[in-house]
Amino acid sequence: MNDSRLALVVLAPLIGAVLTYILGKSSQKISGVIASAAVIVSFLCVGSLWAELPTAGSFGVTLSSWLSFGGISLPLELYFDKLSAVMCLVVTGIGALIHIYSIGYMAEDESRPRFFSYLNLFIAAMLVLVLGKSLPTIFIGWEGVGLCSYLLIGFWYTNPEFASAGRKAFVMNRIGDVGFIVAMAVLYHSCGSLDITVLGKPEILARIPAELGFIAGIALFVAATGKSAQLPLFTWLPDAMAGPTPVSALIHAATMVTAGVYLMARMHGVVELDSAVPAVILWTALATSAIAAIIAMSQNDIKKVLAYSTVSQLGFMFIAVGVGAYGFALFHVVTHAFFKACLFLSAGSVIHGCHHEQDMRRMGGLAKSMPLTCFAYGVSTIAIAGIPPFSGYFSKHGILDAIPLTGNSYLQPWLGVIGLIATGITVLTAFYMFRSFILTFMGEYRGHEHPHEAPMVMTAPVLMLAVLAVVGGAFLSPIFLPYLTGPLPKVAHHAATHPGILGYILGSLPALVGIAAAFWLFLISPAAKEFFRKVFLPVGKLSEGKFFVDEIYEISVLTPLQKVSNVSGRIIDQSFFLGGGEALGKISRALGELTARVTTGQVGTYVLFMFCAAALFVYFFLPVR
Repeated sequence: MNDSRLALVVLAPLIGAVLTYILGKSSQKISGVIASAAVIVSFLCVGSLWAELPTAGSFGVTLSSWLSFGGISLPLELYFDKLSAVMCLVVTGIGALIHIYSIGYMAEDESRPRFFSYLNLFIAAMLVLVLGKSLPTIFIGWEGVGLCSYLLIGFWYTNPEFASAGRKAFVMNRIGDVGFIVAMAVLYHSCGSLDITVLGKPEILARIPAELGFIAGIALFVAATGKSAQLPLFTWLPDAMAGPTPVSALIHAATMVTAGVYLMARMHGVVELDSAVPAVILWTALATSAIAAIIAMSQNDIKKVLAYSTVSQLGFMFIAVGVGAYGFALFHVVTHAFFKACLFLSAGSVIHGCHHEQDMRRMGGLAKSMPLTCFAYGVSTIAIAGIPPFSGYFSKHGILDAIPLTGNSYLQPWLGVIGLIATGITVLTAFYMFRSFILTFMGEYRGHEHPHEAPMVMTAPVLMLAVLAVVGGAFLSPIFLPYLTGPLPKVAHHAATHPGILGYILGSLPALVGIAAAFWLFLISPAAKEFFRKVFLPVGKLSEGKFFVDEIYEISVLTPLQKVSNVSGRIIDQSFFLGGGEALGKISRALGELTARVTTGQVGTYVLFMFCAAALFVYFFLPVR
């Protein structure tokens, strides 16, 4: 069913981006209002389409025909079904709250029109990504969010470190984009179409040869590793903390990093063509989630803790993809959006109230001066730890329950190991998140300034997200899960999500172990930290060194490329271009000097040259009879 409201979903933030920048130049205060209103309009349009979706089935609209040659036609079409509906609600709903919060957070920044324009553009690009009816249209949004992340991470570009973080995110995402392009080439070659509704048909996918099916699935996952920060392309996401805190919340909760999970779910038919592909996804996700959780345990920057937490939770979502539980993967996207947006915005309020301090070692005791922020951060910490009835429990334990149900022959012998590692990650998550809560809000204040609560324009969105972090699992799972398990395989959609009191208690044990350890080491018996630091010294060194992934890149990739570029610079630039240019200059100069000598200014000399030229022409070109 065609509906113009679907076009407005994308056009509202696009128009808002233009108006925000133009009108904000004359009145900076209005820029945040315009940008927020644009996203709210988009959210209302999504809500109205959502209400009619059960009867309509799907909505679509053709915006234009943007590429047509030979027998190939690629229209710019948007498609709204159950899967894209859930994603659009998250993008526009969470995005609107982050926009409103930003009005207070960026109140003193002189570049507000540019900031809010970028935020609106980011939302528009993500909406194109989740609403695209074809892979090329999705790729437009895919590249759009990559561009906006570069602009927003490096928003304070006068700081060289921040600008470098933006470039790092841009380059690493371009590496992943190669996989997207390869996947499109393979699928078009085999199926003759890049329309997602066509590629979702089993009879169409049956045309893909086995070896090309493996390549297409792995190529899509390579694309997802870039956007969703999986090994080996995850190091850009913690560095993305260089941008303003609302940007971190938008990237981590509502937009960019969820794109890879969405792509895997949307293209699940391609992913499952070869059973080896889900196995590769699962082992990569397990390694990513575990490594990021271990790194988060030693971070002292409050935003870095949350950043590595996001990497770890994204790994949890890909674990669900690997075992075929796409519905729970996306349900965890939804619940994660609630509590992670709340955590980041709460961290932003802490940074704002502590006069731009981000080191948790110079915080503590903030529960007294920032009670509302403490409440929001606390309930979101409980949610991400996986304690019922908070939201994170239902999505995380849906994933854990799905692991033994997978029918993948590559994974069957390892299900016990996989489940044990995933449970261990749950323990680590509870530990490092409650460590951050204790260091920030409990004990005595260790800072140098008088902290204060954030203004209500910032606090109100945080409290709304806190409420969603509490109720978003128990109350929303009956709504979202049928939507997500309708267009997706129904693996793990069973009663285990409501196991009864005993089941809730047993399911909470891993999180409770992590919480107890955090309170013991950082509040009850801090001296025990030294003992455990000595016992687990090798792991601690790896954690503090962030597993030396950046150093490995430096040695194996950056340094060799720099040496090659230096050599090629000497050979090509200096010898060929500069040397060749100098040689051409000398030749031109010699010809000029020769010409100058025969240019005497005497008419007789010129007549002689003309006569000689005519004679030579007659001799060589006219026939002799």
